Amino acid sequence: MAARPTWQGHLKLSLVTCPVALYTATSSASHVSFHLINPETNNRIRMVPTDPDAGPVERSDLVKGYEVSKDEYVLFDDADFEKVRLESTRTIDIEQFVDEDEIDRLYWDDPFYVAPEKGVGAEAFAVIRDAMRAAGKIAIGRLVLRNRERQIALEVRGKGLVAYTLRPHEEVRDADDYFDDIPTVKADKDMVDIATRIIAQKEAEFDPTRFKDRYDEALKEMIKAKQKGGKGLVEAPEPDDTNVVDLMAALRASLKGAAGSERKAPAKKAAAGKAPAKRKKAA
Repeated sequence: MAARPTWQGHLKLSLVTCPVALYTATSSASHVSFHLINPETNNRIRMVPTDPDAGPVERSDLVKGYEVSKDEYVLFDDADFEKVRLESTRTIDIEQFVDEDEIDRLYWDDPFYVAPEKGVGAEAFAVIRDAMRAAGKIAIGRLVLRNRERQIALEVRGKGLVAYTLRPHEEVRDADDYFDDIPTVKADKDMVDIATRIIAQKEAEFDPTRFKDRYDEALKEMIKAKQKGGKGLVEAPEPDDTNVVDLMAALRASLKGAAGSERKAPAKKAAAGKAPAKRKKAA
Protein backbone atom coordinates (compact mmCIF):
# COMPACT_ATOMS: atom_id res chain seq x y z
CA MET A 1 0.00 0.00 0.00
CA ALA A 2 1.61 3.22 -1.21
CA ALA A 3 -0.05 5.67 1.19
CA ARG A 4 1.53 6.34 4.55
CA PRO A 5 -0.72 5.56 7.53
CA THR A 6 -2.07 8.43 9.59
CA TRP A 7 -2.26 6.25 12.70
CA GLN A 8 -1.02 2.78 13.66
CA GLY A 9 -2.11 0.68 16.61
CA HIS A 10 -4.56 -2.07 17.51
CA LEU A 11 -8.26 -2.70 17.06
CA LYS A 12 -9.79 -4.44 20.07
CA LEU A 13 -13.14 -6.16 20.55
CA SER A 14 -13.30 -7.61 24.05
CA LEU A 15 -10.37 -10.09 24.09
CA VAL A 16 -9.87 -10.13 20.30
CA THR A 17 -7.10 -7.77 19.18
CA CYS A 18 -5.38 -7.14 15.84
CA PRO A 19 -2.85 -4.57 14.55
CA VAL A 20 -4.40 -2.00 12.18
CA ALA A 21 -3.50 1.20 10.38
CA LEU A 22 -5.64 4.24 9.53
CA TYR A 23 -5.32 6.00 6.17
CA THR A 24 -6.88 9.35 5.31
CA ALA A 25 -9.82 8.58 3.02
CA THR A 26 -9.99 11.97 1.29
CA SER A 27 -7.56 14.20 -0.58
CA SER A 28 -7.46 17.91 -1.46
CA ALA A 29 -4.37 17.66 -3.67
CA SER A 30 -6.27 18.77 -6.79
CA HIS A 31 -7.48 22.04 -5.26
CA VAL A 32 -6.01 25.33 -6.43
CA SER A 33 -3.67 26.70 -3.77
CA PHE A 34 -1.88 30.04 -3.59
CA HIS A 35 1.30 31.45 -2.07
CA LEU A 36 1.83 34.97 -0.73
CA ILE A 37 3.84 37.05 -3.21
CA ASN A 38 5.37 40.51 -2.87
CA PRO A 39 4.05 42.29 -6.00
CA GLU A 40 7.00 44.73 -5.91
CA THR A 41 9.61 41.97 -6.34
CA ASN A 42 7.48 38.94 -7.35
CA ASN A 43 9.26 37.02 -4.59
CA ARG A 44 7.43 34.41 -2.55
CA ILE A 45 7.05 35.45 1.07
CA ARG A 46 8.65 33.15 3.63
CA MET A 47 7.10 32.95 7.08
CA VAL A 48 10.03 33.16 9.49
CA PRO A 49 9.37 32.48 13.22
CA THR A 50 10.49 35.60 15.05
CA ASP A 51 11.07 36.32 18.72
CA PRO A 52 10.27 39.98 19.46
CA ASP A 53 13.47 40.21 21.56
CA ALA A 54 15.86 37.68 20.00
CA GLY A 55 14.80 38.02 16.35
CA PRO A 56 14.42 35.10 13.88
CA VAL A 57 14.59 31.61 15.44
CA GLU A 58 14.68 28.06 14.08
CA ARG A 59 11.26 26.39 14.02
CA SER A 60 12.84 23.11 15.19
CA ASP A 61 13.98 24.82 18.42
CA LEU A 62 10.47 25.91 19.39
CA VAL A 63 8.15 24.24 21.90
CA LYS A 64 4.41 24.61 22.53
CA GLY A 65 2.98 26.63 25.36
CA TYR A 66 -0.40 26.78 27.10
CA GLU A 67 -1.29 30.23 28.40
CA VAL A 68 -2.42 29.97 32.04
CA SER A 69 -2.49 33.73 32.63
CA LYS A 70 -1.44 36.88 30.79
CA ASP A 71 2.03 36.22 29.24
CA GLU A 72 2.52 33.14 31.45
CA TYR A 73 2.80 29.74 29.78
CA VAL A 74 3.21 26.09 30.69
CA LEU A 75 5.68 24.66 28.17
CA PHE A 76 5.39 21.30 26.39
CA ASP A 77 7.94 19.59 24.17
CA ASP A 78 7.56 16.35 22.20
CA ALA A 79 8.71 14.25 25.16
CA ASP A 80 5.96 15.73 27.34
CA PHE A 81 3.27 14.75 24.84
CA GLU A 82 4.67 11.22 24.73
CA LYS A 83 4.21 10.94 28.51
CA VAL A 84 0.45 11.45 28.16
CA ARG A 85 -0.25 7.84 27.23
CA LEU A 86 -3.90 6.79 27.30
CA GLU A 87 -4.93 3.32 26.20
CA SER A 88 -6.53 4.94 23.15
CA THR A 89 -3.13 6.32 22.10
CA ARG A 90 -2.36 2.98 20.47
CA THR A 91 -5.61 1.00 20.80
CA ILE A 92 -9.10 1.45 19.36
CA ASP A 93 -11.21 -0.29 21.98
CA ILE A 94 -14.74 -0.92 20.67
CA GLU A 95 -17.01 0.11 23.54
CA GLN A 96 -20.49 -0.33 22.09
CA PHE A 97 -22.55 -0.94 18.96
CA VAL A 98 -25.39 1.28 17.71
CA ASP A 99 -27.67 1.64 14.70
CA GLU A 100 -26.39 4.07 12.10
CA ASP A 101 -29.50 6.26 12.24
CA GLU A 102 -28.92 6.82 15.97
CA ILE A 103 -25.95 9.09 15.19
CA ASP A 104 -27.01 12.61 14.19
CA ARG A 105 -25.29 13.56 10.93
CA LEU A 106 -24.02 16.76 12.59
CA TYR A 107 -21.56 14.59 14.52
CA TRP A 108 -19.97 12.79 11.55
CA ASP A 109 -16.55 14.22 10.68
CA ASP A 110 -13.39 13.03 8.86
CA PRO A 111 -13.30 9.53 7.31
CA PHE A 112 -10.34 7.11 7.50
CA TYR A 113 -9.80 3.70 5.94
CA VAL A 114 -8.96 1.01 8.48
CA ALA A 115 -6.90 -1.94 7.21
CA PRO A 116 -5.12 -4.76 9.04
CA GLU A 117 -1.36 -4.70 9.24
CA LYS A 118 0.36 -7.51 7.40
CA GLY A 119 0.87 -10.59 9.51
CA VAL A 120 -1.06 -12.68 11.99
CA GLY A 121 -3.70 -10.00 12.68
CA ALA A 122 -5.56 -10.46 9.37
CA GLU A 123 -7.72 -13.31 10.68
CA ALA A 124 -8.74 -11.44 13.85
CA PHE A 125 -9.57 -8.39 11.72
CA ALA A 126 -11.77 -10.56 9.48
CA VAL A 127 -13.61 -11.95 12.52
CA ILE A 128 -14.41 -8.45 13.83
CA ARG A 129 -15.39 -7.18 10.37
CA ASP A 130 -17.67 -10.11 9.51
CA ALA A 131 -19.32 -10.05 12.94
CA MET A 132 -20.10 -6.34 12.46
CA ARG A 133 -21.49 -7.06 8.99
CA ALA A 134 -23.71 -9.82 10.35
CA ALA A 135 -24.99 -7.61 13.17
CA GLY A 136 -25.55 -4.64 10.87
CA LYS A 137 -24.28 -2.26 13.52
CA ILE A 138 -21.89 0.70 13.79
CA ALA A 139 -19.04 0.25 16.29
CA ILE A 140 -18.20 3.13 18.65
CA GLY A 141 -14.68 3.49 20.04
CA ARG A 142 -12.06 6.13 20.66
CA LEU A 143 -8.46 6.89 19.78
CA VAL A 144 -5.86 9.62 20.24
CA LEU A 145 -5.29 11.34 16.90
CA ARG A 146 -3.26 14.53 16.38
CA ASN A 147 -2.90 15.16 20.11
CA ARG A 148 -6.63 14.80 20.80
CA GLU A 149 -8.72 11.86 21.95
CA ARG A 150 -11.58 11.44 19.53
CA GLN A 151 -14.68 9.31 19.55
CA ILE A 152 -14.98 7.33 16.33
CA ALA A 153 -17.63 5.33 14.50
CA LEU A 154 -16.55 2.28 12.50
CA GLU A 155 -18.56 0.70 9.70
CA VAL A 156 -17.87 -2.19 7.36
CA ARG A 157 -16.93 -1.34 3.79
CA GLY A 158 -15.88 -4.12 1.44
CA LYS A 159 -12.93 -6.03 2.88
CA GLY A 160 -12.08 -3.28 5.35
CA LEU A 161 -13.57 -0.76 7.75
CA VAL A 162 -14.13 2.98 7.58
CA ALA A 163 -13.63 5.02 10.75
CA TYR A 164 -15.30 8.42 11.06
CA THR A 165 -14.18 10.78 13.77
CA LEU A 166 -17.22 12.13 15.65
CA ARG A 167 -17.43 15.73 16.78
CA PRO A 168 -17.71 16.20 20.56
CA HIS A 169 -21.16 17.18 21.80
CA GLU A 170 -19.90 20.58 23.04
CA GLU A 171 -18.66 21.44 19.53
CA VAL A 172 -22.10 20.98 17.94
CA ARG A 173 -24.16 24.14 18.25
CA ASP A 174 -27.83 24.02 19.19
CA ALA A 175 -30.03 24.46 16.11
CA ASP A 176 -32.68 26.27 18.17
CA ASP A 177 -30.28 29.20 18.57
CA TYR A 178 -30.57 29.78 14.81
CA PHE A 179 -34.05 28.45 13.99
CA ASP A 180 -36.11 29.99 16.80
CA ASP A 181 -36.20 33.38 15.06
CA ILE A 182 -37.57 31.91 11.81
CA PRO A 183 -41.10 33.32 11.52
CA THR A 184 -44.01 30.87 11.58
CA VAL A 185 -45.49 30.94 8.09
CA LYS A 186 -48.38 28.82 6.84
CA ALA A 187 -47.38 27.88 3.31
CA ASP A 188 -50.05 27.92 0.61
CA LYS A 189 -51.25 24.34 -0.03
CA ASP A 190 -51.27 24.73 -3.83
CA MET A 191 -47.73 26.14 -3.81
CA VAL A 192 -46.51 23.26 -1.64
CA ASP A 193 -48.18 20.80 -4.03
CA ILE A 194 -46.37 22.30 -7.03
CA ALA A 195 -43.06 22.34 -5.16
CA THR A 196 -43.58 18.68 -4.23
CA ARG A 197 -44.12 17.82 -7.91
CA ILE A 198 -40.91 19.68 -8.82
CA ILE A 199 -39.05 17.63 -6.20
CA ALA A 200 -40.49 14.41 -7.66
CA GLN A 201 -39.37 15.40 -11.17
CA LYS A 202 -35.84 16.10 -9.93
CA GLU A 203 -35.54 12.86 -7.97
CA ALA A 204 -32.40 10.90 -8.90
CA GLU A 205 -29.75 8.60 -7.48
CA PHE A 206 -26.82 10.38 -5.83
CA ASP A 207 -23.76 10.35 -8.09
CA PRO A 208 -20.77 12.23 -6.61
CA THR A 209 -18.83 11.97 -9.89
CA ARG A 210 -21.25 14.43 -11.50
CA PHE A 211 -20.18 17.24 -9.16
CA LYS A 212 -17.41 19.50 -10.42
CA ASP A 213 -16.03 22.40 -8.38
CA ARG A 214 -16.90 25.18 -10.83
CA TYR A 215 -15.24 27.80 -8.63
CA ASP A 216 -11.98 25.83 -8.68
CA GLU A 217 -12.28 25.40 -12.47
CA ALA A 218 -12.99 29.12 -12.89
CA LEU A 219 -9.82 29.88 -10.91
CA LYS A 220 -7.84 27.61 -13.25
CA GLU A 221 -9.32 29.42 -16.27
CA MET A 222 -8.37 32.75 -14.75
CA ILE A 223 -4.83 31.46 -14.13
CA LYS A 224 -4.56 30.49 -17.82
CA ALA A 225 -5.90 33.89 -18.92
CA LYS A 226 -3.47 35.75 -16.65
CA GLN A 227 -0.59 33.67 -18.03
CA LYS A 228 -1.53 34.94 -21.48
CA GLY A 229 -1.64 38.52 -20.26
CA GLY A 230 -5.40 38.90 -19.87
CA LYS A 231 -7.39 39.93 -16.82
CA GLY A 232 -9.23 36.63 -16.64
CA LEU A 233 -12.49 38.17 -15.42
CA VAL A 234 -15.09 35.57 -14.39
CA GLU A 235 -18.52 36.75 -13.33
CA ALA A 236 -21.95 35.29 -12.65
CA PRO A 237 -25.09 37.33 -11.94
CA GLU A 238 -26.79 36.83 -8.58
CA PRO A 239 -30.41 35.65 -8.72
CA ASP A 240 -33.16 38.04 -7.68
CA ASP A 241 -35.06 37.23 -4.50
CA THR A 242 -38.45 35.68 -5.18
CA ASN A 243 -41.18 37.86 -3.67
CA VAL A 244 -44.60 36.75 -2.51
CA VAL A 245 -46.38 38.23 -5.54
CA ASP A 246 -44.59 36.16 -8.18
CA LEU A 247 -43.89 33.05 -6.06
CA MET A 248 -46.72 31.06 -7.65
CA ALA A 249 -45.59 32.13 -11.13
CA ALA A 250 -42.02 31.09 -10.35
CA LEU A 251 -43.22 27.69 -9.09
CA ARG A 252 -45.34 27.10 -12.20
CA ALA A 253 -42.43 28.09 -14.47
CA SER A 254 -40.10 25.82 -12.51
CA LEU A 255 -42.54 22.93 -12.88
CA LYS A 256 -42.65 23.39 -16.66
CA GLY A 257 -38.86 23.68 -16.80
CA ALA A 258 -38.38 20.55 -14.74
CA ALA A 259 -40.82 18.64 -16.94
CA GLY A 260 -38.88 19.72 -20.04
CA SER A 261 -35.56 18.59 -18.62
CA GLU A 262 -37.14 15.28 -17.53
CA ARG A 263 -38.09 14.50 -21.15
CA LYS A 264 -34.43 14.92 -22.11
CA ALA A 265 -33.24 12.74 -19.21
CA PRO A 266 -32.75 9.46 -21.16
CA ALA A 267 -30.14 11.07 -23.45
CA LYS A 268 -28.25 12.40 -20.43
CA LYS A 269 -28.40 9.01 -18.77
CA ALA A 270 -26.87 7.33 -21.81
CA ALA A 271 -24.06 9.86 -21.87
CA ALA A 272 -23.41 9.34 -18.18
CA GLY A 273 -22.42 5.74 -18.84
CA LYS A 274 -19.37 6.86 -20.81
CA ALA A 275 -16.03 7.22 -19.08
CA PRO A 276 -15.43 10.88 -18.12
CA ALA A 277 -13.03 12.72 -20.40
CA LYS A 278 -9.58 13.18 -18.95
CA ARG A 279 -9.20 16.78 -17.84
CA LYS A 280 -6.14 18.61 -19.11
CA LYS A 281 -3.63 19.54 -16.49
CA ALA A 282 -3.55 23.29 -15.82
CA ALA A 283 -0.29 25.04 -16.56
